[in-house]
Amino acid sequence: MRGLKPSTIIGGSSPVIKIPSPPAYLSKDAKAEWKRVAPILIRERKVLTVADLGTLENYCISLGTIREMHRLLQAEGYVTTEGKRHPAAGILTAMQQQQLRCAGELGLTPSARSRAAMMEMAEDGDDNPLDVR
Repeated sequence: MRGLKPSTIIGGSSPVIKIPSPPAYLSKDAKAEWKRVAPILIRERKVLTVADLGTLENYCISLGTIREMHRLLQAEGYVTTEGKRHPAAGILTAMQQQQLRCAGELGLTPSARSRAAMMEMAEDGDDNPLDVR
């Protein structure tokens, strides 16, 4: 395995123990996502630290904006009356990319979770977890 071995990666300090309220300025959709995901990261997986709260915030803002832009595009269409692409389509795409990056950092995607599982297996002494000898 290349790079830092899992045993040498320093765990996060200042873990978040109590689920913080979502920031007041978040949209309704973003707050709902915060309330859905924060308990998973804090209680279930125990991976969220104080330093990660900004990433969680960005993830929720991105998801809230995605939903807002999607509703707008459903109402107004992807093409403006001038025949041009609706500006919300570009915002939607940018927010989808941002949301996916943040989700990966927080371990909220299947590939991020599988990477973490592979690291745990390697940490347990199995240099090649795919070796089925």
